[in-house]
Amino acid sequence: MKFPRTYTLKEIAELISTEYVGADDFPVLGMNEIHVVNSGDIVFVDHPKYYDKALNSEATIVLINKKVDCPEGKALLISDDPFRDFNKLTSHFKPFQSSSVSISDSASIGKETIIQPNCFIGHNVTIGENCIIHPNVSIYNDTVIGNHVQIHAGTVIGASAFYYKNRPEGFDQLKSGGRVVIKDHVDIGALCTIDRGVTGDTTIGEGSKLDNQIQVGHDTLIGKKCLIASQTGIAGCVVIEDGVTIWGQVGIKSGITLAKGTTIYAQSGLGHSTEENTAYFGSPAVEARKKFKELAYINKLPEIIKKLNNI
Repeated sequence: MKFPRTYTLKEIAELISTEYVGADDFPVLGMNEIHVVNSGDIVFVDHPKYYDKALNSEATIVLINKKVDCPEGKALLISDDPFRDFNKLTSHFKPFQSSSVSISDSASIGKETIIQPNCFIGHNVTIGENCIIHPNVSIYNDTVIGNHVQIHAGTVIGASAFYYKNRPEGFDQLKSGGRVVIKDHVDIGALCTIDRGVTGDTTIGEGSKLDNQIQVGHDTLIGKKCLIASQTGIAGCVVIEDGVTIWGQVGIKSGITLAKGTTIYAQSGLGHSTEENTAYFGSPAVEARKKFKELAYINKLPEIIKKLNNI
């Protein structure tokens, strides 16, 4: 998430009432999670296990819960609760905006696009030309939709990320200030749910087709010309490269990469990154040919046991 202007380290520290290490006028351009940070961004870290990763990342401002040596060319924000203060910044720069109309006045809708009855289109939504948005679709604030996109009934675009910190008093949600970006010629089936990024974008690439009842988690990137069948659940921060095929009822773990041309067969549970142009099956999923051989051997077990008993 980029800020509307360049802020100083001192200004940001005052917003969240923290100490800081660095020059008062050290420039702050935005805030992001560790996997999408750039120079000028704030990243937060609240566990010693991840200190080095955050301090050595592309981020130049680290919101951290311990005073540590500040790397050259960077600045620190010292907080007793970085998670809480990251949320404060999200609330400040991307506050929730309520709506009293079905289609916001700030939404932009292209030529020849059809919006069917009972749709909700939030603030600052952009929808391109020649799209069809079927009944009862909800498109949350800041979503960007390209040209020739079709979204079927009951789908929700831009809900909050499923990202929580377990505290003694209950679960504390990390606020979502990112977007959903849907490229040209994408089809999305009925009753799908596509969560917005926490600070970045959840993206569906050009020409990809999603069946009904699919969940896409926050900050996931789906490439071009992917096919995803119904009841698939994709966790947050997954990278799905071009030309991937995912069949029905597949579950995909967060933070992994599905390489170009991967195929995941139905009812598989994938917990690791994949190789290009390779098929996977099973739960946990393995290379499909290996799994099919295992199943063939298992099917022979009754025959083998029978022979052994007759010896």
